[in-house]
Amino acid sequence: MVSAAQAEAPAYRAFSPKDLFDLQAASGPEISPDGLQVAYVRTTFDLLSDKGQRSIWLVDVASGETRPIGTGGEDGNPRWSPDGSRLAFVAPDANGHPQIEIFWLANGARRAITNVAEAPSDIAWSPDGRQIVFSMLVPRAPEQIGTPLSSPEGAKWAAPMRIITDVQYLQDGSGYVKPGHRHLFSVPADGGAARQLTDGDFDDQGPVSFTPDGKSLVFSSARKKDRGLNPSDTDIYRLWPATGDLHQLTNRVGPDDTPVISPDGRAIAWAGYDEKLRSYENYRLYVMDLGAGAPRLLSSALDRSTDQPHWTPDGKALLVTETDHGVTKVVRIGLDEQVSILASGLASTQMDRPYSQDGPYPEPRFSIARTGQIATTQGNPASPPDVAIVEKGERPRLLTHLNPDLQTSIRLGDVQHLAVTSAYDKRSIDAWMVTPPNYDPKHKYPTILEIHGGPAASYGPYFGSEDQLYAAAGYIVLYANPRGSSSYGMDFAMKIDKNFPSHDYDDLMSVIDTAIASGHVDPNNLFVTGGSGGGVLTSWIVGKTRRFRAAVAQKPGINWSSELLLTDGYGLMTQLFARKMPWDDPQTLWNQSPLSLVGHVTTPTMLMVGEEDHRTPPSEAEQYYAALQLRGVPTALALVPGAGHDSLAARPSQQAAEVSAILAWFNRYRTDRPAGTGVSHAATTDTTLEPLTKSGMPGAHEGKQM
Repeated sequence: MVSAAQAEAPAYRAFSPKDLFDLQAASGPEISPDGLQVAYVRTTFDLLSDKGQRSIWLVDVASGETRPIGTGGEDGNPRWSPDGSRLAFVAPDANGHPQIEIFWLANGARRAITNVAEAPSDIAWSPDGRQIVFSMLVPRAPEQIGTPLSSPEGAKWAAPMRIITDVQYLQDGSGYVKPGHRHLFSVPADGGAARQLTDGDFDDQGPVSFTPDGKSLVFSSARKKDRGLNPSDTDIYRLWPATGDLHQLTNRVGPDDTPVISPDGRAIAWAGYDEKLRSYENYRLYVMDLGAGAPRLLSSALDRSTDQPHWTPDGKALLVTETDHGVTKVVRIGLDEQVSILASGLASTQMDRPYSQDGPYPEPRFSIARTGQIATTQGNPASPPDVAIVEKGERPRLLTHLNPDLQTSIRLGDVQHLAVTSAYDKRSIDAWMVTPPNYDPKHKYPTILEIHGGPAASYGPYFGSEDQLYAAAGYIVLYANPRGSSSYGMDFAMKIDKNFPSHDYDDLMSVIDTAIASGHVDPNNLFVTGGSGGGVLTSWIVGKTRRFRAAVAQKPGINWSSELLLTDGYGLMTQLFARKMPWDDPQTLWNQSPLSLVGHVTTPTMLMVGEEDHRTPPSEAEQYYAALQLRGVPTALALVPGAGHDSLAARPSQQAAEVSAILAWFNRYRTDRPAGTGVSHAATTDTTLEPLTKSGMPGAHEGKQM
C-alpha cells in the first residue's frame, strides 16, 4: 500500500548534465536610491548557442515582482541615476559592439547614448545626472620594425608580423593584447560625443567616485615607471574634468583601488596594501581627508581582506565585503573602527565549483540605498545566487527564486561541514563532504578529492554544479581549504608563501583520512582532481602517494620555470611565486615543480586544459603528458577548444563533457567499477613515496624538501 502522503510527495530526480542549461544566477545587484527596486544581471544559458546570456532585470523590493528591461545577451554593469529615474548599463548594439544605454523607468524607453569603437566599463553618473563617466581602451598603432613590402592591389599576401614590445602582451580569455591604454571618458546622459578626460602611456581604471558638487572625481591608475611589470601598483588621483587638473592623492608601493568619496565630500576611503612581494596580501580599508592628510587604517581589527567599500548614507561608517572561513559577508566598519556583520552568504555566478570568491575569481557585489537598505546576492549549497535585501537589523530576505527546480524536483547531494585536524601541525582545516543524493550511511562510497585553485582562494558552503554531478554519479566529493587558502588570515595564507606546493599536501591527506575515519568513504576507491592551483596540487599528489586510483589534473602548472615565463601574468607571478628568477635559482623551482616527481607516478592521470589558456598554458599539461607517456603510465590529454583558463567550463556543453570525461576516467580504474566502463587496474597501495634523485630513482632529493 502507498500512503496518501507518499502519493502526494514530489518525484525527485538526480541532477544531470542537461540541467546545466537550466541554471540561472543573479549578480551585480544595484539598489535604487530610494530603496524600492533592485536592478541586477540575470545569467541564463541558451541551448542552441551553448552560451551564457546576460540580461538586466528589475525586482520590486516590497512585492518581489520582476521584469526584464531588455532582450538580453551581453547586458551588464547597471547603475542608477542619482534621482532613480533612469538606469544606465552596457549592452551590445546591432553590430555587437558594447555601448552605454539608458532605460527610463517612467515610460520604459531604452536608448544608446554612445557610439564608441571599444567596450565601455566602470560607468558612473555625475551627481546632477547630466554626465556619465566611463573607462575605455584608447588603441595605438602596433609596433613596426623594418619596412614591409606593399602588396599589389587585389593580392592575397600573408598577414603582417606581430611585433611585441609591451610587457603585458597576452591576456587569458582574449589572447594577444590590443596595443593601447585605458582612459576615462565623459558623455552627456542624453547622448552625444564622448570626451576623453585622461591620456598618457598608462592605464586609468574605475570605479570612479564624484565629489558631491560634481566638480571633481577620483580614480586609480598605475603610473609608475615599472607599471608594466607591476600593474597592480596603483595610486589614487583626483581629476577636475572641466580644467583637466590632476592631483595625486596616494603614493606608496602597492595597490590603492576602489576609491569612494564620503557623502559630505570631506573624506575618501579605499582598499589597498603595502606591497611586500608575498604571494598573498589582505586588502585593507583606509580613509583620509580629501583635502590633505595622511591615510588612516580602519580595518586593523580584521585579519581578512576587505573589498568594495561603500559609505553609509550618514558618512559615519563604511560597508565592505570580507570572507571568513569560506563565507563572504557584508561588514560595517565605523570611523571609530568598530566592526559588525550585516549580512552573510554572499555568492557569485561562479557556479561550477563552490568558491566563496575571496581570491582570483569574480567577487560577489552589494549596494546600499540612501535609506540604508542593502542589496546583495545570496547563495547556499543547494542554490546558485539570488537577489536579497537586507533591512536594518534584519536577516537577508530573498527577492528572487531563480532555480525552483533545485528545490522542487531535483534531489541534490547534501553538503556537510567536515572538521579536520592536519596531521602535520594539528592546525584546524575546514572541509566539506558532498554525499550522493540517495546516500546510505551504511554504505561506503568511491570518493573524489576536489581541490580549489589560487592557491590564495577559498571554497565554502556554496553551490557547485560539478561536485553535484559527481555526487549524482554515486561519488562522495571532498573539498577543503588547506593552508595557503584565503579567508583565514595572513598567517594561514603565508604558510605556503613561495613554497607551493608544500604542507598543503599534508592538509589534504588529513582530509582524506578524516573522511575515511567517518566510515562512509571506500579507502580502495579514492580519486583526485583540481584546477589551476588545484591542478598543481593534483599532479604533486600523485608524485607523493599511490593511494589514489586515478587523477585528473585540470589546467595545471607543471614546471615552475616554464610556467612563470609563459603565463600571461609573468611580470607579477615571478615576483610573487619565486624567491629568485628562474635562471638565478633553477634548482629550487625544480624541486617545487610537480614534474620533478613524475618519476614516482604510477597513478593513471589525465590532463585537461583549454586550448586558449594563457594563464597555465597547454604546454604545461603537455609536458606532464609526455613524461607519463615516456614512463608508461596510463594517461590522456583532453584539450578544450576555444577555452581559456577561467572559461574552461564556461559553456554548458563543455562543462558536461569535462565532467563526463573525468567520471569515465575514474570509473575505468574503480575496483567496483560500473558495468561497461573499461578495465580496472590492480589496486595501488596507500603509501607515501620516497623523493627522487637526479637520476629519477628513489633516494635523497637534492635541494629543499617539500
